[in-house]
Amino acid sequence: MFRYLALALLSAAPALADEPTLKPGPGRDVVQASCATCHTLSYIRMNSVFLTPDVWKAEVAKMRTAFGAPIDDSAADTIVKYLSETYATAPKS
Repeated sequence: MFRYLALALLSAAPALADEPTLKPGPGRDVVQASCATCHTLSYIRMNSVFLTPDVWKAEVAKMRTAFGAPIDDSAADTIVKYLSETYATAPKS
C-alpha cells in the first residue's frame, strides 16, 4: 500500500509545480489551501472572465454542498470575498 501512495505522490509532484500563482490579496492563502486540495487553481483564472461575485458565491456553495469540499463558513466567506474582489467580472446590466 505504501508503494502505491508513494507512486501517487511522486506523479502528482510535477502537476503541483505547474500551479499558477494567484493574484495577491487578503484571503489568497485560504483560497490556495482550500481550492487546490481538489482541483487546479487554473480553474479560477480560466473562469474569472465569466463569473460575477454572485456566481463565485454560488460556485463556492456548490463545492461545499454538491462536492463535499471541507470548507467551513468562515473559510467560505474568505474565499468568496477574495474571488469576488480579485477575479470577478462585473455583472451584466
